[in-house]
Amino acid sequence: MHYTVVERELELRLILSPERGIPVPALLSYHTDDPYAIHITFHINSDHPVNWTFARELLVEGVFRPCGHGDVRVWPTKVAGRSVVLMALSSPDGDALLAAPTPQVSAWLERTLRVVPPGTEGEQLGIDEALDQLLAQ
Repeated sequence: MHYTVVERELELRLILSPERGIPVPALLSYHTDDPYAIHITFHINSDHPVNWTFARELLVEGVFRPCGHGDVRVWPTKVAGRSVVLMALSSPDGDALLAAPTPQVSAWLERTLRVVPPGTEGEQLGIDEALDQLLAQ
């Protein structure tokens, strides 16, 4: 089974207060063998990168309008005149508010949507083929 990975390295900002933020290198990745999810790996000053996984459609929608609830909330805004996507992440280890540049996030998302168009994620998992084989027996 062949699958594709779409990756993009990006510098996000960890918002500490309205005036302060620190740069956080991150890797956005999308795997066609896990077609509903996106993965973000944050390389914060530690030996262990922090990994987050959430629904691709949450980030797609969050570029345009506020969405999500609970552990992951995403919404668009402007910071210093630049379009950013804010991601509020909550875990038992703590909360983080991260800002990502909208043009780069959108360009990466478009690449993932070309590889697996919305609504075709199930085909990537081979569910249809498995059902056909099951019903043919």
